[in-house]
Amino acid sequence: MPTRVPSPSAAGPRVHLRSPHPADEAAFLRAARASRRLHGAWAKAPATRAQFAAFLGRFGGRVPTHAGFLVVRNSDGAFAGVLNFSEIVRGAFNSAYLGYYAFEPHGGEGYMTDGIAQALDVAFRRLRLHRVEVNVQPSNARSLALVARLGFTREGYSRRYVKIAGRWRDHVRYAMLAEDWALLRKQHAARLKGRAKS
Repeated sequence: MPTRVPSPSAAGPRVHLRSPHPADEAAFLRAARASRRLHGAWAKAPATRAQFAAFLGRFGGRVPTHAGFLVVRNSDGAFAGVLNFSEIVRGAFNSAYLGYYAFEPHGGEGYMTDGIAQALDVAFRRLRLHRVEVNVQPSNARSLALVARLGFTREGYSRRYVKIAGRWRDHVRYAMLAEDWALLRKQHAARLKGRAKS
């Protein structure tokens, strides 16, 4: 059974999440190619038609263990970034991994903070997960600041955890639990409301 994903009407003040579609290919690939320097050794976005097709097959809502979203700017429909839930495990775990990357020229503008807050609502209120885990390379200062800003709890350090750009790379492990987000979501909603007014 496909993973349920949010509709575009589930929007925040500045961005909304939606599933990727085949028609997004050209705009997605342009954004990915323009963001290579930003992604560096931290992320590997699909950069060819074949890679985009594989991404769509995995995260386009047809695989029950994966769900992917574009972070779309409300003002003009520009792609600000990508969020992926992978390895969704039910039963006693009821958990998933969250991966993400921003697209230029929108990095550093707070869109990913807003998008991940919406994604956590999806994870805990729609997908009914108990735990969302994020792993960040220790040299990725902006991403470390992002997960701290959202209230993720640091749980450990995983050596040579994932092979990215041909090298096994260490990661810092963070997690958010459903009960954590139940306390934090009102703070994030208030922050978003204040930002929308400014």
